[in-house]
Amino acid sequence: MMNIKKPELVAPAGDLEKLKTAILYGADSVYIGGREFGLRKYAGNFDFDEMKEGIDFAHKHGKKVYLTANIFARNEDIRKIDEFFDIIKNFEFDGIIVSDPGIFMKAKKLGIPIHISTQANTTNYESARFWHQLGAKRIVLARELSLAEIREIRENIPESLELEAFVHGAVCISYSGRCFLSAYMTYRDANRGECAHPCRYKYYVMEEKRPGQYFEVFEVVDGTYIFNSKDLCMVEHIDKLAFAGIDAFKIEGRMKSSFYVATVVSVYRKAIDKFIKDPEHFEPEPQWLEEIAKCSHRSYTTNFYFGKPDHDDYRFESRKYVREYEFVGIVKEVLGDGWAVVEQRNRFFKGDTVEVMLPNGTYFVQRLDRIYDLEGNPLEVVSHAQQLTKIKFDRPVVEFAMLRKKIES
Repeated sequence: MMNIKKPELVAPAGDLEKLKTAILYGADSVYIGGREFGLRKYAGNFDFDEMKEGIDFAHKHGKKVYLTANIFARNEDIRKIDEFFDIIKNFEFDGIIVSDPGIFMKAKKLGIPIHISTQANTTNYESARFWHQLGAKRIVLARELSLAEIREIRENIPESLELEAFVHGAVCISYSGRCFLSAYMTYRDANRGECAHPCRYKYYVMEEKRPGQYFEVFEVVDGTYIFNSKDLCMVEHIDKLAFAGIDAFKIEGRMKSSFYVATVVSVYRKAIDKFIKDPEHFEPEPQWLEEIAKCSHRSYTTNFYFGKPDHDDYRFESRKYVREYEFVGIVKEVLGDGWAVVEQRNRFFKGDTVEVMLPNGTYFVQRLDRIYDLEGNPLEVVSHAQQLTKIKFDRPVVEFAMLRKKIES
C-alpha cells in the first residue's frame, strides 16, 4: 500500500453547539469566528468565553480549533484588531486564518500558526512560496484551481507548507469570494463579513445597446438566477484530492444548521477513513450521496476541480434548496431507561416516524409514541421553537443525537 498522509477534515462551526457537533461527528478540526474580523458576521459566532469553552472541548477530544480573522481590513479595523488579538493570544488556538497582509503582520506576533485564507486567492506556487517565506504554515487554496494546478503547486513548494482546499458546500460566484456586489446593492461589505448574498437574487437580463447579443433567460416571466451556483460536493473524489497533494479538506457552512454539520461531517469522515485504509482501490459508496442529500442543499457540482464550470454548474431556475428531510430535534440530555431530553428545531407530532442520527455515523428509525413536556404532561405536537421535551426511545441515544423527519411530498 502506498504511503500517503491522512487528510485532515476541517469543519465549520458557526456557534458553540455546531463546534461540539462537528467534533463529535468526526471532524479533525473546526474553524470559528469571533464577533468581529471574520467573513461570516451573521453567523452566531463566539464571544471570548465561548471560544475558551470550544477550544477546551476540542482539545479534550484531541481536535484543533482555527480562528478566522480573514476580512480585508480598513484603517478602522486595523486600529481595533490589536485589542482583539491581545485578548485571544493565550487562548491556545491551533491556527489563525487571515487574508489581509496587514492583519498577517499583526497575527505573526501572536506565535500562533498562520493559515492563508482562500480570500487571498493563492493560485500559483510562487504565491504559496511568498506566504511561506513570510511565515505561513498553511495555504487555503483559491477555489478556482483544478486538481492538475493544485498538483503542480504541491510539487513546487516545501513539504512543510500545508495545502487546504474546500471540498463541500456553497460556492461564491466571485473570484475567491472577493465581491463588491453586496456592498453596491445593500451597503453590506462582503469583504468585511457582511455579505447579503445577492448572487442568490432573481434577475432580469436586458441588453439595450447591443442588438443580437443576449443572455438566454430560462424563466421569462419570473426572471432568472444567473449567478446562482450549485453546491460543491467532492465526496466521491476523495482519492483524487489526496493524490493531488491536498493536506486538509474543508467543508463550507458556518451559517448552516447543526444538522447540516453533523450530516456532512459524518459522511466525509466515512469517506476519508475508507480511503486511507486502501488508497489505491478507493471506491465511493452510493449511500454517501444519499445521506448527504438528507440535509438541505442545492444541486451538486465539482466546480473547477475537473475543468472550468459551464452552464451545467449553475441553477438558473431557482435559488431554493433541495430539502427531503427536516431537522426536528437534538438530544440535549440522556435520562436513562430510554428517556432523553430533546430540544425542538422544527415542528413534530406524536406518532411521527423519524430517523435518529448518532455521532458514530449510524442511525435508527423511531416512532415517536411517548412525548412529554418537562413537567410530565403528554404532548400531541411540539411546535414551540427550541421547546424542551422528554421522549422515550427504543434504542440507546447520546447527547447530540439528531432527529430528522422525511418531508411528505
